[in-house]
Amino acid sequence: MSRIPHEVIHDILLQLPVKSLIRFRSLSKPICSLIDGPDFINLHLNHSITTKSNHSIILKEWDLFAVDFDALSDAVEVKHHPLYSGGGTEVIGSVNGLVFLRRSETNIAVYNLSTRECKKCYVAETEIPRRDMTTGYVYYGFGYDSYGDDYKVVRMAQFVREDGGGDGGGLGCEYEVKVYSLKNDKWKKIEGLPIRLRLLSKPFFHILNRRGYGVFAGHALHWIVPQRRELGIRDCVLGFDIRDDKFFELPQPDYENKGMNFHVDVGVLEGNLCVMCNYEHVCVDVWVMKEYGVKESWCKMFSVHAIKWISAFMFLRPLVYSKGGDMVLLEVNGEKLLWYDWKNKHAKVVRVRGGPSSFGSEMYVESLIRINDGDRIGWKKQQELDEEEEEKRKTNRNKRDDFLSVGFKLKL
Repeated sequence: MSRIPHEVIHDILLQLPVKSLIRFRSLSKPICSLIDGPDFINLHLNHSITTKSNHSIILKEWDLFAVDFDALSDAVEVKHHPLYSGGGTEVIGSVNGLVFLRRSETNIAVYNLSTRECKKCYVAETEIPRRDMTTGYVYYGFGYDSYGDDYKVVRMAQFVREDGGGDGGGLGCEYEVKVYSLKNDKWKKIEGLPIRLRLLSKPFFHILNRRGYGVFAGHALHWIVPQRRELGIRDCVLGFDIRDDKFFELPQPDYENKGMNFHVDVGVLEGNLCVMCNYEHVCVDVWVMKEYGVKESWCKMFSVHAIKWISAFMFLRPLVYSKGGDMVLLEVNGEKLLWYDWKNKHAKVVRVRGGPSSFGSEMYVESLIRINDGDRIGWKKQQELDEEEEEKRKTNRNKRDDFLSVGFKLKL
């Protein structure tokens, strides 16, 4: 290492995927210290985000699958996560290489898919406000508080009447909101909830296409409070600032009048909040907020109109721009990924082998972000598993070579 300038080594390491960096920690103490340093960890993450390197798409169904973004060809089942037990685990959100996993209301965890560091979260009990009520739908969100350098989980539990009275999502229901701090391993109850929150739940709206999971952008999590035409209430983008734990309503763009009814979904496109205005499932306008919180910064990026092999846009969400910036990857109806060239109005289906037939999708970037300070068990386990996988590949290659060798001898 002394013969190679430190800056050169540093720049080389920045280009490498996390699995390689974990292996290279054992080369020397100086390299190990460099890779473990917080400055390098943050630089490596920023480099990956800026260059769109080390990215994957998580496909969420009963099982979890990962698809390499550069190849977009094969889906690999994720079996090594801490809540794996034959399926049924959900990815609620992904931030800076960490994912929030939920298997049940009492079994949740924050996990780094690349380093395999994990923290199972202590779960606070829900406090049912009245005897005649029971827990209804539970909403979650996962985000990063850059001010406090803390990852937080927001849980919003709905309470409905046991006798089924009311519409299950109107002013008759109540909510409890608690925020979990990964750094402090504690839950905090949020008081003074907005009245608008009581209109959050609408039958089937949030269950379909996983709309109940908060979208993280800027410094806040976001949910759509769906419109209630019978009450004359429009769609609302409800935000929760995870820095000061306060709710707020975000200004929306001036949607175009196309002579059709529409509903709104919320998403994130490379860090920027976006909304998808769906006109009766035949056309979807995608708007991006280029300066967070500023209404005038909303910009309509593109529209997706009828495609001959898609009968209706029941759900559409943009995931990421291509590296050339001329196309966007879309998730459509929870069953297709497609590249869309918005200038030429051309769409191309992405065919992923080995994946589920229906899914939700989540962008994921590899990172070295730590979960448990001073604990490298996950890293060591990752290295051991990588070595085992490499040994299996060698064994399989040897078996194949032996088989071919025998075959040639028989032919001769």
